[in-house]
Amino acid sequence: MALVVQKYGGSSVADAASIKRVAQRIVDAQRAGNQVTVVVSAMGDTTDELLDLAQQVSPDPPARELDMLLTAGERMSMAVLAMAISDLGAEARSYTGSQAGLITDRYHGQARIIDVTPGRIQAALDEGAIPIVAGFQGVAQDTKDITTLGRGGSDTTAVALAAALDADICEIYTDVDGVFSADPRIVPAARQVPFITYEEMLELAAHGAKVLHLRCVEYARRFNVPLRVRSSFTDKPGTLIVHDLEESTMEQPIISGVSQDLSEAKITVTNVPDRPGMAALVFETLAAIGVNLDMIVQNVSADGITDITFTLPTADAEKATEALQLRGDEIGFGALYTDLEIAKVSLVGAGMRSHPGVSATFFRTLAEAGVNVEMISTSEIRISVVTRKDSAAAAVKALHTAFGLDAEGEAVVYAGTGR
Repeated sequence: MALVVQKYGGSSVADAASIKRVAQRIVDAQRAGNQVTVVVSAMGDTTDELLDLAQQVSPDPPARELDMLLTAGERMSMAVLAMAISDLGAEARSYTGSQAGLITDRYHGQARIIDVTPGRIQAALDEGAIPIVAGFQGVAQDTKDITTLGRGGSDTTAVALAAALDADICEIYTDVDGVFSADPRIVPAARQVPFITYEEMLELAAHGAKVLHLRCVEYARRFNVPLRVRSSFTDKPGTLIVHDLEESTMEQPIISGVSQDLSEAKITVTNVPDRPGMAALVFETLAAIGVNLDMIVQNVSADGITDITFTLPTADAEKATEALQLRGDEIGFGALYTDLEIAKVSLVGAGMRSHPGVSATFFRTLAEAGVNVEMISTSEIRISVVTRKDSAAAAVKALHTAFGLDAEGEAVVYAGTGR
């Protein structure tokens, strides 16, 4: 008997018909001899609708109350799914994140899991029931307030429960057939990848691929949780995420995928005094307000001054600019320039390590596609560039073709969202 954790995204439980289809899949898995624990997201666009409601009521809602509101979406999903499973003759029990034992820190809207105590979930499994857990939420260890885990929180909930329950596998069900070599909505010829390493998946997730969230993959790798991405609309096997492709029968490909990220901004701090400690002041200022940076470039010094350019989430650009301006006299820089019209395009593949010429092909392809490169960042298995937002799709398509990733047919996004 295998213990399986299944997570269903919003597109998979978007309406009554979808919920009934998912319920049948869950019951079939149990009747095949498995113990099944389920994690659900909010139905369809429920979370966005709740956010819109909050903004209509209050332009700046208290974070505690916003979390209380947003967790209602997942509670709705878990309850109606439990009802559908009951109608199929199986016993299901729904649990909020706190009831399931998801213990977090106190930071509303972006809480991190610090412990999982799944006693009630294990008891339900031992009694032959199917636990249905509301994703994206937990309870703060010290304040006992309801918290939300931020973007991709339901994926993280599922992996955390799988680790705590010592599950045999965690299956992430979405509306595509697995992990693809590019976003199928941008590149219709994207190829579904049967196996991918945690290392590659981390790079793709961190640089724009939306099929899995970065924190989910980090958690799975840390606790060695076997992870599979599948479609809830078909019976295809999906993509298995492994530590090393030697675990599979697949030969290591040179390139696994191409991604784009349209959610970043670029800030340039000009005429920074070129002496020890000035860059530290810039980045300490940003760290103090909780801003995470991605790429950083410092120009060659001239006449005792230099420019520092960095990228960050667009949502943080305004507060980053304000924080730096408050310390303008202390740092002594010239001016700040913010650019919201950038995109990051990334090429990821563990095979880069042993194949020369990848960089040459990458930059020649962008040049021939007329894509200008503004910043460059690399890791052992990734090349990323910043370009104009309106050039990103063309860059992704050109790179996908240049590295031989195009499939013969067209990829299918069953519900149109890729999640």
